[in-house]
Parts: sequence; structure tokens; C-alpha cells
Amino acid sequence: MAIKLMHKVPATSDTERPAPRWALRLAYALPLLLLPSCLWRLPFAFHFEMGQINDMSMPGLAISIPYVFGLSILTEVAALAAIGLVSRWGETVPTWVPIVGGRRIPPMLVVIPATIGGLILTMVTVMMGLTWFGAIEGTPYENIWWEALAKTAITPVALWGPIMLALTAAYHARRRLGDEAGHGPRQVTSSRSPRS
Repeated sequence: MAIKLMHKVPATSDTERPAPRWALRLAYALPLLLLPSCLWRLPFAFHFEMGQINDMSMPGLAISIPYVFGLSILTEVAALAAIGLVSRWGETVPTWVPIVGGRRIPPMLVVIPATIGGLILTMVTVMMGLTWFGAIEGTPYENIWWEALAKTAITPVALWGPIMLALTAAYHARRRLGDEAGHGPRQVTSSRSPRS
């Protein structure tokens, strides 16, 4: 039996109206784009500065380890949630959810938070000085190799906000067109057979 380590981008979406192929690829690539920065950040939890010359004192390990690991995990979870913008679970509540399972999600319930999130990510990127071509401006490094590693790992984070905004725009256009085409609320039926 073969074990699948990577989930392939589906050939077509499982949504009411098909998501554009570029949106599918982008949504599935986003967690991989952010993974290098998450991994690069982990040594900071143990007070290893990754070549940065920094005068600030680090908090104790009891704070830095959960903070850094938690930040990396939350980053990946948020990136994986973007797949909902091109999947059925971004349109219909999964059937296993009590009470509301199988109900259609109103498009604006997804569009508004996703747009706000995309705008915040873009603003934070700009305010922190993260450039399109590297790490935070003005951060000194021990040598050029540490700086190159930091820039390689961190640069994709600058794309996170714009990618979220693009995926949200595609989601909104697709859901709006679906509503205009007469796709009403769709109830998802469970595949389980009724018990006797």
C-alpha cells in the first residue's frame, strides 16, 4: 500500500460553480509558500538567532517555545483555511457539524473576514518593512549567507495578503455568479444509510 505524503491539487473543484484553475493552484500552493518561513522561525524558540545581530533580549524558553511554535502552526492553519475559498467546505457547512451541518454558507460570511484578513496581512507586511525582495529592512546579519537564507525563507510571506485578496475576489465572483444563475441554497445529503 502506497502512502501519499502530498495532497495533489484536484483537477476540478467540488464547488457549485467550478473555481478557476489558477485559484485552485494558488490556494493549494499557499501553505507550501509559507512553510519555509515557519521552519526558519523555529530556531528562534530556542534563542538561536539565525545569524541576526540583535540587541534585544529574548523572553524565557517557557514563553518563546510556545509562542514561536504556536505562531508557525497558526500560520499554516490559516494558509490551509484558504483552500476553503476554492472548496465545497467554503460554501456548505460540513454535515458532521451539529445543528448547522449541510447548510449553505452565505457568501458574505466568508468574503468579509477573508477580505479583512487579506488587507491586514498586506498592511502588516508593509508596516513591518518586509520587502518583496527580502527580510525586514535594516536587520543586520553576521554574514551574507545568513541574510540570503532569511530572505529566501521570508520573502514569500509578502505574497500572503495579495494571494488571499485574489482568492477572495475569485470566491466572491464565483458565488455571485452562482446566485445569479439560479443556484439556490443546496442541502447536502448524508451518504450514511438510515438506521433501522
